[in-house]
Amino acid sequence: MTTTASPPGETTPARRDAPGPHSGTGLVPRRRHRFLALLAAIALLLAMTVLSVMVGARGIAPGTVWDALVHFDSSADEHVMVRELRVPRTVIGLLVGAALGLCGALIQAFTRNPLADPGVLGVNAGAGFAVTFAVAVLGLTDPAQFVWFALAGAFGLTVLVYTLGSLGADRATPVKLTLAGVALTAVFGGLTSALTLKNLGALDLMRFWGVGSIGGRSLDILPVALPLIGAGLVLGLFTAGSLNALALGDDNARSLGVPLGVIRVCVVLAVTLLAGTAVAVAGPIAFVGLMVPHVVRWFTGPDQRWILPLTVLVAPAFLLAADIVGRVVLPSGELRVGLVTALVGAPVLIVLVRRRNVSGL
Repeated sequence: MTTTASPPGETTPARRDAPGPHSGTGLVPRRRHRFLALLAAIALLLAMTVLSVMVGARGIAPGTVWDALVHFDSSADEHVMVRELRVPRTVIGLLVGAALGLCGALIQAFTRNPLADPGVLGVNAGAGFAVTFAVAVLGLTDPAQFVWFALAGAFGLTVLVYTLGSLGADRATPVKLTLAGVALTAVFGGLTSALTLKNLGALDLMRFWGVGSIGGRSLDILPVALPLIGAGLVLGLFTAGSLNALALGDDNARSLGVPLGVIRVCVVLAVTLLAGTAVAVAGPIAFVGLMVPHVVRWFTGPDQRWILPLTVLVAPAFLLAADIVGRVVLPSGELRVGLVTALVGAPVLIVLVRRRNVSGL
């Protein structure tokens, strides 16, 4: 068998099926790692869900929790605490965490910006301004009513950011979208502060909502929030394969048959539904949508078909863990979950980024 030498100055291309320097022992181990990561994420989510019901300023035994769920006794204080306080808090945490996590992963893939989060396209700013307007001007106080204003504000500002970022010959690039989002976020953040300061009643309500919390919420909001978040999750997960192609650039994605217009509309609608509803229910909670996709990419690589579903599992587990820490870290009272995610998320994200390359999209 003869071999052909490569011309001077050229190297023989590596076989496409040969394992690279960072691929371990090949494709099968990578799939095994992803499957193990999926099992670990499910186990973590189940554990945080159970702990969220049991752990707090007052610990409740597992047997008592089970009795409260199955054989509820309204005269028992611990039963009331489980059914009326901790179960709604846990359910809200699961919904909001999944929404924020997937929203962040979608925005990072859509803008091809690993530092993007729901605030980079103005989603949080639009939702926050609309909710503040509803409270300060219209006098609304029910979170179920906030949802529709939050969705309208999130959608309106997201469309405005995308329109401004699409101006010019090169259309919507990640840099232009980020700059437009940051600029409009600053503008509407200032308008939100002005509305809040002019209305003392709104200031009193918004100072708690604006920190971000899943406590003190009733399950009465589920008939409104659950269908919206569910639709956003389905729509976002549907775009996973196309986002993989989009990472190669618009021209390559188009040559692979990806309908770019349809995918962009789906992503914008999913982000609007997820972030708008989550902000209306729990307020603006930072770092969940930014940090969790980074952690997930550490284990799965850049494949959005794994990143998106794993983020839906890991993000609510992280949010519930932060909420549990907030309940027990202070001798009296509790620390709002929005503060805990910021305090924990920032240093963890710095450590992850410095330890190894987890930012590749």
